[in-house]
Amino acid sequence: MLYAVVVACEVGFWAVLLAGLTARYVLGRRRTGAVLLALTPVTDLVLLAAATLDLRGGGTAGTAHGLGAVYLGFSVVFGPSVVRWADVRFAHRFAGGPAPVRPGGAAYEWREFGKAVLAAGIAAALLLTAVAVVGDPERTGALLWWTARLGVVLAIWSVWPVTATLRAR
Repeated sequence: MLYAVVVACEVGFWAVLLAGLTARYVLGRRRTGAVLLALTPVTDLVLLAAATLDLRGGGTAGTAHGLGAVYLGFSVVFGPSVVRWADVRFAHRFAGGPAPVRPGGAAYEWREFGKAVLAAGIAAALLLTAVAVVGDPERTGALLWWTARLGVVLAIWSVWPVTATLRAR
């Protein structure tokens, strides 16, 4: 069931984002749009509540719990920039705003990598907190597997800023 909640939260994030931008730029309801955009983090709270209730109810942590923690970490850190990214495009398309500028370069790649490190740190903190709170290694073993995978993701991600830095020389 938690897989369905993870998917529903991702779909919910995009639905609320689209509704907020549509209200703001297509319908001209700027305040309504702002309120809807401010609600995008609610999907994160729903996922956190669902995972917590499942584990507190005696559930065994599995892939869905780990995926949920990783999703939360990355959503918290990258969510605001996704909202800004979409906002610029909607403003350009529907409100005559300036054309979006595609960021790039070594500084940009290092900033994004720093955000990935922060996101992985949040995800790891959520995973380790769940392990500590549940207090049963048999029920939370799958969560520790995810902490190691976060390091792998960061190692792979580091290729982009390093490459951009070397290319800039």
